[in-house]
Amino acid sequence: MASFASVRIAVSDKLYERDPEQTQLGKKIINHSIRLIDQLGLEAFTFKKLAQRIQSTEASIYRYFKNKHHLLVYLVSWYWGWLEYQIEYKTNNIEDTHKKLQIAIETITKSYQEESGFSHINQASLHRIVIAESQKAYFIKNVDYENQKGFFRGYKSLCNILADLILEYNAEYPYSHSLASTLLESAHQQVYFSLHIPALTEVQVDEKNHEDVINYLEHLLFKQLG
Repeated sequence: MASFASVRIAVSDKLYERDPEQTQLGKKIINHSIRLIDQLGLEAFTFKKLAQRIQSTEASIYRYFKNKHHLLVYLVSWYWGWLEYQIEYKTNNIEDTHKKLQIAIETITKSYQEESGFSHINQASLHRIVIAESQKAYFIKNVDYENQKGFFRGYKSLCNILADLILEYNAEYPYSHSLASTLLESAHQQVYFSLHIPALTEVQVDEKNHEDVINYLEHLLFKQLG
């Protein structure tokens, strides 16, 4: 894959007070918030603990993010944007629609390591956060307000990309967005269930190998599309 030095993943400006990608402190906040949420979980994570980790003040963090919910949605949104970029990059110039859907399934499922262009984002840690915490970004009381404000634009955009690929494969399929969102959720739920509540799934995975999830999602997808 090409160098990511010039790639910028778009995230809604409604999620931050100041763009963290524009300063070294902002990138440091992103870097260590990912590591700390991965380590502690969202419930135990606080801006006070983050400030101690980066040897700064809580006030400096609040200049970038209103609260930890906004920070979580920012991190998850960045991840959705990263997946969207990869799907578009990897499927560019491929004509076989079956192959394009296989690439998309693999992309939304696999665990990523750090890439050279995003040295402040540990993608393996962020992937674990998405698996464990991403539903907390939108399973909230004021989801309708946040949706209207554009908080979930990245998630909807990724879903649209998958839905378009589904319709490209089978233009008559009537539930393209429903299937796309099901695939996105299942890509992470099945990993979570396998690791923590294995009675809920036949899928078996470990931290680095999610092939069983890919096989399940391909079965689900292509059985539906015929």
